[in-house]
Amino acid sequence: MTKARFLYNLFDLDGTLTDPGPGITNSVMYALQKSGYPVPERSELYKFIGPPLVFSFKTYSGMSDEEAERALWYYRERFEAGGLFENEIYPGIPELLEKIKRGGGRIILCTGKPEEFAVRILEYFGILKYFDFAAGNTLDEKRPEKRQVMEHIMARFPDLGPENTVMVGDRRYDVLAAKELGFTAAGVLFGYGTREELEEANADMLAESVGELEKLLTE
Repeated sequence: MTKARFLYNLFDLDGTLTDPGPGITNSVMYALQKSGYPVPERSELYKFIGPPLVFSFKTYSGMSDEEAERALWYYRERFEAGGLFENEIYPGIPELLEKIKRGGGRIILCTGKPEEFAVRILEYFGILKYFDFAAGNTLDEKRPEKRQVMEHIMARFPDLGPENTVMVGDRRYDVLAAKELGFTAAGVLFGYGTREELEEANADMLAESVGELEKLLTE
């Protein structure tokens, strides 16, 4: 019988459960255009997937604080209008979530995306039923950092701690926040982070595929 290796399984959304590339990059293009900034090739915009968007607009496009905040709202205007469904679930993810649940694990979403959007995406792909809790940022940007989302989860589940929790994500932000709180950090290489990025962040384990991830999370 399948058994979950960890009681609490925290999952990032973008680049971990789903491939959001088209929706996010289309929305970034829209925000840049509305803000009067140059729109680079789509391949240059994949780096926007993962970090907080205000940070990305400032860092990658050179916007001021005020411009980045405005660009965030332009982004959300396009994203809510359809970008959130320009997205694909990675093959094997529903089966993985079902095995973890069947094996006694609890599954929690831990995303930098606003909870309202994240829940709609989980519903759209039919996997919300596997989640015990969905945590993310707020529309007014109260939890833009991944560690803040994790602390929000910890307040909800007092027995969640280093000895029983894994954080699964594709970017260094997922790994670094997990390591700060003492959680096991599992990096996935089928998302938008590189092996080098995840190794530099000291991920405890890496998975090339959903199948490999299943072997790390179940026994």
